[in-house]
Amino acid sequence: MKKDDKNQDFESISSAVTDLNQLLRSMQPRLNPGVFVFCVLPNQAAIPPECIGLMRESEGMTVVVPENLAIEANLTILFRASWITLQVHSDLQAVGLTAAFASALTQAGISCNVIAGGFHDHLFVPIAKTEQALRALSELQIQASGSAS
Repeated sequence: MKKDDKNQDFESISSAVTDLNQLLRSMQPRLNPGVFVFCVLPNQAAIPPECIGLMRESEGMTVVVPENLAIEANLTILFRASWITLQVHSDLQAVGLTAAFASALTQAGISCNVIAGGFHDHLFVPIAKTEQALRALSELQIQASGSAS
């Protein structure tokens, strides 16, 4: 990556959205193809290839990987999920976005595990609830767009 490319990346980070109404109106939830799983490994284990999420805790390391990789590696699967990315470039310091989509999913009876990246929020919902979750998120976006002044 050239120096100019790095500067461009940091400039786009500084353009992240903090306004809750704008965040909700611009969510644009997108389903990523595939099935993803949460697995726990010992903290000293090698990070699996294609790992898309990782959290180290004193009890072990939780990884989020494509299901086929977990099966090939004979990992114990804790949770099978669909991965939904909110396309809005949310600021990590924005207030209320997680609460808003969590509330919408709660009302629909859908559990959700969230990973926030530097650019987007990533939601992991049960496979059987994927379409229902996408509808709930789209409805939340439409409601926010209707209430915009």
